[in-house]
Amino acid sequence: MGHRRGGGTSVFGNPEFRALWLAELVSVAGDQLARVAFSVLVYGRTGSAAWAAAVYALTFLPALLGGVLLGWVADRLPRRRVMVVADLARALLILPLAWPGIPLAVLCPLLVLVVVLASPHSAAQGALLPDVLADGDALERGFAVRQITNQTAQIAGFALGGVVVTLIGSEAAVLANAGTFVLSGLFVWLGVRSRPAPARVDDATAATGLRIFAADVREGAVAVFGDPGLRTLAVAVWLVGCYVAPEALAVPFADEMGAGAGAVGLLMAADPAGSVLGAVVVSRWVPEAWRERVVIPAAALAGLPLVASLFVSDVAVVIVLWGLTGALCTISLVPAQAVFVRTTPGAVRGRATGLAASGLIAAQGLAILVCGGVAQVWSAGIAVMVCGVGGIAGAAALWVSRGGRRLRAALPLDDGASCATPAD
Repeated sequence: MGHRRGGGTSVFGNPEFRALWLAELVSVAGDQLARVAFSVLVYGRTGSAAWAAAVYALTFLPALLGGVLLGWVADRLPRRRVMVVADLARALLILPLAWPGIPLAVLCPLLVLVVVLASPHSAAQGALLPDVLADGDALERGFAVRQITNQTAQIAGFALGGVVVTLIGSEAAVLANAGTFVLSGLFVWLGVRSRPAPARVDDATAATGLRIFAADVREGAVAVFGDPGLRTLAVAVWLVGCYVAPEALAVPFADEMGAGAGAVGLLMAADPAGSVLGAVVVSRWVPEAWRERVVIPAAALAGLPLVASLFVSDVAVVIVLWGLTGALCTISLVPAQAVFVRTTPGAVRGRATGLAASGLIAAQGLAILVCGGVAQVWSAGIAVMVCGVGGIAGAAALWVSRGGRRLRAALPLDDGASCATPAD
């Protein structure tokens, strides 16, 4: 296939990518609105910051369970169908959450199910992208565009979510989120070409559904953890959790600095704003031959601004530092994601992608919980520094690993290590 150079926006010439992009955009915007709505709803009902934080964490952590247990669906069934069914199922599950006075004992399990069902959707989407964007470096540019729009949607969600919830109420905002899932499913159904399922169940393995399920889960885990290259890329992606966690500490951090309420929004928006800049840089100005090589160095450098923010007294400088972390993190994230999905064998790509994507979401939720505990015991500034140190330490461990050595040399990640062969 011909190699066509171009900026990140050139991928919009692909109608299937446009459909996937629109579906993801409306879904992300709806999710951000729902996070604000659930936080307001739960805090207003209980008056408990702990309950509000716990429900917020539920929008992240169950994704890991879904990625491990349901990623196989994206390999055994047609991927477009998986995305559409997951969207419609989430829309139906969201509807009861808009019921005024819904008990928390009902709200929390339903919310967990909604988040778990995001995993097969994400797995199918990630597994489809190498087929949709198969021309030259289109895959990297597609990931960069998705990162830019997703972060922009998050900024808008944080900035406007509170206003929207105030105007229409928490329950109506939850209903709006259900509507975004319906829209997402329509975009995928109408705009993405139907393809057959990449993996089939043969007679030898069809003895019991349980055996098939166990084999699928095992193959997905081996695909990620059994190959040193894919394992390194997956962990590099999960390090993002360390760098996103400071957003949850914006309120106490601003309070410790003596800054006003206006600084909170700017601190929360700094990382996604920097991420937009990083996506532009990696798609336009980082040479294609160097993108794999920058994954680990950029991940390590992203922690330094967070460490430095502990020793800065000007909140404006801290905002710039957090934005720099977002930029460097994305310069690592975009090529790591693209190389991961490209080098994973097609028959297990859904399971591997689902596990990696769900691990990223779960890593964010776990990092938020850990950093919140550190801030409670010591201070928000120290918690932010811990995030930075954790990211640097993780990147350093990857640098000396077998997969890290191959990334540094820009060797093909499948040059002698099968995804089914344990690492040395």
